[in-house]
Amino acid sequence: MAKTKKLFAALTRRGPHRVLRGDLAFAGLPGIVYTPEAGLNLPGIAFGHEWLTAADRYSGTLEHLASWGIVAAAPNTETGVAPSALNLAFDLGTTLDIIAGVRLGTGKISVHPTKLGVVGHGFGGSTAVFAAAGAPDRVKTAVALFPSVTSPSALEPAAGLRAPGLILADPGDPMSLRSNATELARVWRGATLRAAKDVKAGGLIEGRRLAKAVGLPGADRGTQKIVRALLTGYLLSVLAGDKAYREFADPEAVLPKSEVLDPFSEDPTALENKVVALLKP
Repeated sequence: MAKTKKLFAALTRRGPHRVLRGDLAFAGLPGIVYTPEAGLNLPGIAFGHEWLTAADRYSGTLEHLASWGIVAAAPNTETGVAPSALNLAFDLGTTLDIIAGVRLGTGKISVHPTKLGVVGHGFGGSTAVFAAAGAPDRVKTAVALFPSVTSPSALEPAAGLRAPGLILADPGDPMSLRSNATELARVWRGATLRAAKDVKAGGLIEGRRLAKAVGLPGADRGTQKIVRALLTGYLLSVLAGDKAYREFADPEAVLPKSEVLDPFSEDPTALENKVVALLKP
């Protein structure tokens, strides 16, 4: 545990690699990409954004992953009031095609086609599930950070996933009306459901955002540090194959600032009670 705490502390900070930023538009898709300055056969992820949130609101998180040797790209599509989960999932797949199909930077950077994953936050968390289900032979893992309910539901594709995954929940409200973290964990056999401590589900988004005008939360640096550490450690283990971080992908491991949840231990009446509470005058 002492070693894991030390690794976690290191992962809350920037990694050893100098980072480059690029534009996915060079390949015909609006979005951004962050890479280490150099490296061949690197792991790579496509990142799906939250509702009403542009891709560049995750620049710090994407840059953080790149500083630890992971190519991270995010399409800047479906950012309107009524986004399509299926369309964003398709764009996540296109993003993986781009980063794995071309030499990045000055030609000194490449992503290995068997080291690909999808990650998403909120609305993007559920779209990551759709993207993984749509490419089971290509996507090695999926991560849903505080995922939220979409239409169509992500539960059916999650039930067919065989790839390992990580679902991060807000411990203050894992069964909220908007969250589907527990429900996803119940049907996705390869996923680990973790509750992150001392976080705000919306706090991963960086900078000011228009959505605050409709009651959505703003940035929280503490949340960003915790989530980035848990996410980076998990990806280094599963995608990069770095054994030093294997506990970050171990469903039995005790990790700092988080705990593993049993999705089947949740009170089945919790959601009903919340609905009643919301409807009371």
